[in-house]
Amino acid sequence: MNKKYFFVLQSRFIPKTLHLAVLLCVGTGIILSLGIGESKYTAFLTVRPALAQRISPGDVWQQVYQQLPDFPKENQYISKETGKVAENNTLAARLIRYHIYVKERSPAYRLDWKLTLADYLNANETMYDITYPGHDTLRENPIESDRAAIAKLTHTQRNALVQVLTNIFSSSYSATPQP
Repeated sequence: MNKKYFFVLQSRFIPKTLHLAVLLCVGTGIILSLGIGESKYTAFLTVRPALAQRISPGDVWQQVYQQLPDFPKENQYISKETGKVAENNTLAARLIRYHIYVKERSPAYRLDWKLTLADYLNANETMYDITYPGHDTLRENPIESDRAAIAKLTHTQRNALVQVLTNIFSSSYSATPQP
């Protein structure tokens, strides 16, 4: 291609591109200045708070033990920070944290909780010591004893656990207004 024509082609497209960029910036500025960003029609552009932010897993484990008093606590571990027994670091609390924060599964659905229990039973995804809740705050990593405790549960007990967790999170999820 001749250098003269190449330069002419380039100079023809640069102003159009620059013109589009300026229009885009001006349009965005107008939209933001009009307050349309607060419109209900732009809700898809905003980030909704995660379900884990709506209900604290620190509150849920207590509800689990209220509804399932025979569920193993597995809270005999020593805290690295205080050197005392971490009584609030329970199997239910670690299970919930693993489910929500490590695996990033929805706490509102039964199937997701069943997948998490399958992880504990070594029937689904691999659980890693380094990412298991409590590995960094307790002197001893509770992963093996937690897996053993879940394995000791009967099928009926595991189903009851799944139902309780689903009910707790589903009720809090539906009670929270959606944008």
